[in-house]
Amino acid sequence: MLTKVNHEQKDEAALRNQVNLAQEPEQVFLNPWADDGVTLLAEPPYFWQASASALIEGVGASESDLLNDKIEAFLTQTRRHRKFKHPIVYASVPAILDEVGFRKSFIMANDRIVLGGAPGTRAINRYRWANEAEATDPQQRVVDYFAKSLKSNKGKKLQIDPDALGPDMDFAITCRNTFNYYHFVTESLCQLCVLDDLDFQGRIFIHFPNNERKLRDFARNFVEVLFPEYKDRVFFERAPKDYDRVLTAFDLMGVHFLNPELNANQVNKLAPSDQFWQGRTATVASQGVLQMNAVGSSLIALRERALRSIEGLDFSDLPKKFFVGRDTRQSRTRHMEGEDELFDHLKMFGFEYVVFENLHPLEQVALMANAEVMISYHGAGFTNMLFASPETYVIEIGTLQTAMTRWGDFWPVANAAQCKYLSFYADYKGVAPEDAPNPFKEDLLPAALSHQGIGQVMAFVVALDGLVPDMPTASDLLKLARTLFRVGEVDKTLCVLEAHQKLLAGHLDLLLLLADCHKHADAPTSELKAIDAAFKADPSRWQTLVRMIWCANRCQRPQVIRWAMARLQADFPDRHDAFLKNHEWVRYVV
Repeated sequence: MLTKVNHEQKDEAALRNQVNLAQEPEQVFLNPWADDGVTLLAEPPYFWQASASALIEGVGASESDLLNDKIEAFLTQTRRHRKFKHPIVYASVPAILDEVGFRKSFIMANDRIVLGGAPGTRAINRYRWANEAEATDPQQRVVDYFAKSLKSNKGKKLQIDPDALGPDMDFAITCRNTFNYYHFVTESLCQLCVLDDLDFQGRIFIHFPNNERKLRDFARNFVEVLFPEYKDRVFFERAPKDYDRVLTAFDLMGVHFLNPELNANQVNKLAPSDQFWQGRTATVASQGVLQMNAVGSSLIALRERALRSIEGLDFSDLPKKFFVGRDTRQSRTRHMEGEDELFDHLKMFGFEYVVFENLHPLEQVALMANAEVMISYHGAGFTNMLFASPETYVIEIGTLQTAMTRWGDFWPVANAAQCKYLSFYADYKGVAPEDAPNPFKEDLLPAALSHQGIGQVMAFVVALDGLVPDMPTASDLLKLARTLFRVGEVDKTLCVLEAHQKLLAGHLDLLLLLADCHKHADAPTSELKAIDAAFKADPSRWQTLVRMIWCANRCQRPQVIRWAMARLQADFPDRHDAFLKNHEWVRYVV
């Protein structure tokens, strides 16, 4: 009898957990400017604001030239078309919801999904997938819904009531799951920070969709250590759960495409191009670009709270350079091929081996806050980049698949810390380069770092230490020098290049990179010398002659300008005429 009752309860809970997505978007999603159900306790301090950025870079480290070309093409496309000039911080604020239902990892208010932060984005994606078989394109239905709602929202304000918080009200937030460290920290734990400015004395509920057996210790431990003032008031409870009214955290990034109070042109000015970013048009691509480049204010608040929690404590026994391994007892085994060999090399330069899961939460925070270099293969442990200092190098080893499907997930974490996040994209473990999988249709594959890839990573690590590695070929030298230059280590780039004069001689790309270093150092005479050597290495490039003209002008070398213009006219007459037409000042020199 008891078993039958338990099954009936589970069936009822499963039914209550369902969200009907087979409706028009306006019946599924809550528009807080038009629909009842969301009340803010105060005017948001801002909707969004531009922020200083982390250093975020990637480089190909495959053994295959073909795969490296694909990696570099994707990285170039991302830099040019997906990366904002500056990241933006979106406000996360406390809000009261009415007629609330926690369903799986969604929050419902008045029977509609609340669009807040990552859960809101997932809800929109789920809507598209659930309606793929319908005659009307679900993507277009979503775009039309946001466009129509934005137009009707014009002139309206969000509902605000400073007295809406009752004395016995609970605070409740959603959790994608309680076993993935990344999702828990970036989406759920940080939401507790919206209580910082409230004198909140009630209960706190964290609702999750997974089986209770998958509730990991880290979830409870981080709450207890970083939010000790809520001791014995935080409860983990599986969805579904209903409330008449509840206090929650409302991430305003989720309503970006509905917000009539937003100066969209200011956001658009930060976009690199319109290839993926479509402004207020809520395409899949636009939503993806926004998520990559936006940081919730609660995530920054969590970082600040964590760093305050280690002030005055002694963590001098923790390493400053380390490789992060994985505790396979509670994670899917996805070890990198080449891990042991890489660490054997790293040990020679003072690196230690650590496993985040085996450390106390405050040790994890302190480890990253005081780190010089962290290295690991792709995984949820990179969430701890949140606690890194701006001087910390966080080095990830991944694949083209992680570059295309996961790299952007960690951009907000890196931008919150403003650290130096560099990814080496290597090969797939057990997969030949010519059999590379569809990144979006395969499960996440482990990385394989070849001997060549290990050499590439180690050369960078050694150069960071201020040493000059002996590079065997011009190709190896170019990879190292370009990586150093991309991450802003210009002096180290110059040292590495100048220590390899034999490889430098007659090599166009190396000489142009040498010119870039001198340009960055504001040394135009040295830059001009490097450009001249580059042109001699390959006289077929008109771009080198044009650069020579501009550099010679800065050096006040009119004779060089006259020579370069004459050569441009002889070898590239169309380019000569166009340059002369667009730059009148050259006529007075020639």
